[in-house]
Amino acid sequence: MTQYFHNARIVLADEVVRGSLAVENGVVVGIDAGAAAAPGGLDCEGDYLLPGLVDIHSDALEKYIAPRPNVIWPPVSAAVAHDAAVVGVGITTILDAVALVGGKNGDRAQIHRLMIDGLDEARDADALGADHLLHIRCEVPDQQIIERFETIRGHEAIRMISLMDHTPGQRVFADLGMWRDYRRKSDNMSEAALDEALLRGRDAHEKYASRNRAALAALAAEDDLVIATHDDATPANIHEGAGLGSAIAEFPTTLEAARAAREGGLSIVMGGPNLVRGGSHVGNVSTAACAGEGLLDIMSSDYMPVSLLHAAFLLTREPVGYALPRAVATVSANPARALGLDDRGVIAVGRRADLVRVHEADGLPLVRSVWRTGQRVH
Repeated sequence: MTQYFHNARIVLADEVVRGSLAVENGVVVGIDAGAAAAPGGLDCEGDYLLPGLVDIHSDALEKYIAPRPNVIWPPVSAAVAHDAAVVGVGITTILDAVALVGGKNGDRAQIHRLMIDGLDEARDADALGADHLLHIRCEVPDQQIIERFETIRGHEAIRMISLMDHTPGQRVFADLGMWRDYRRKSDNMSEAALDEALLRGRDAHEKYASRNRAALAALAAEDDLVIATHDDATPANIHEGAGLGSAIAEFPTTLEAARAAREGGLSIVMGGPNLVRGGSHVGNVSTAACAGEGLLDIMSSDYMPVSLLHAAFLLTREPVGYALPRAVATVSANPARALGLDDRGVIAVGRRADLVRVHEADGLPLVRSVWRTGQRVH
C-alpha cells in the first residue's frame, strides 16, 4: 500500500520543493513538485517534511537511568521514556552515549551495562520508536578502561567510540583555572580536594592516556567502529587522533583545532546546545563561529535532544545564514554519512522513509509528526 504526503515543503539534499511524497514498504518511491493531492493522502498543510534527524552523540539516556544521586531507575522503563523524548523532537536515529567512566549521579562505570541492557530489552519488545545505536565514550587516563571496553565489545549496536581525556591541563580543561572553577561548582570541592584531584589526574594522564588511546583505537579498527577524537584544543591533538584513525573531531574547543580537523579531513561535530544558548557553557569556541568559517559538518544534541532541530533552523539565520537544506544536512545527511548509514539521512527515492513534519511558529520549529521507515512513531 502506498502512503502519500502532499502539500508539503519537502527539504531535499539541495533544495526545498512544494509538492508530494510517496512511500511504499518504508522506502521513498516518489517525489513530485507541485503534484495534486492523492486520495487518502496526508495533507501536510504547507509544513516542512524533513529527513529524520540523526543524533551522533546524546548523553540523555543516562539522566533517565540515574535521575538523582543514588537512584537507579528500572532500565527498560528508562529506555522507553528516553525514546519517547527523542522521537518527539524528530530524532529517528540516535547514538546513545555510554560513558565508561566514574562520576556523580550514580557511578557511570556501573550503570553502563544497565543502559545497554535496558535498550536491548526495549528493542526486543518492539517498544522503541527511534533506531538506537551506541556511542561508547572512553576516558583514556582510566587505568581500567580497556577492561571496561572489553566487557561490552562486540555488541551489535555499537557504532562509534570516542577517545576522551578530561584530566586537568588537557583539552577542554587546558586552562587549570577553568578546571578548578568547574569542579568547584559542579562537585562542591574544597581547595584541598581540588589539589588532590589535580595531582591524581595528572598522574593518571602520564601513566595511561597515551597507551590506552592507541590500544582503544586499535580495537575499534578491528571492530570497524567509527573513531572520534574529543574536545581537541590544539592542532597537535587533532593530528594525534587522525594518526590513530579518527574520522571525527568531536567538539573542538578552539578554532585552531577545528581548522586542523578540516585540513586533516575529519568531520567536525559541534553541539546543538552551544548554538541554541549562544555559546559554550564552559567558554569554548562557539558552534556559530565554527559554522561561520565553514568548520561545521555535524551537530549533535549532546545533553539536550530538543536542541537538534532548533539548532538546525538557527543556522539559517544571521550571523550564519545557511540555506535550509545545508542546515538540515548537519543533523541528518552528514551524521548518517559519517556513520556509514547510507540508507537514511536524506529524502530521496530509494532511501528510508524516516520523516519529520515540522511547523515553524514564530521562528521555533515544532514537530507535528514523525515516521520511521514509513511507520508513524509520533
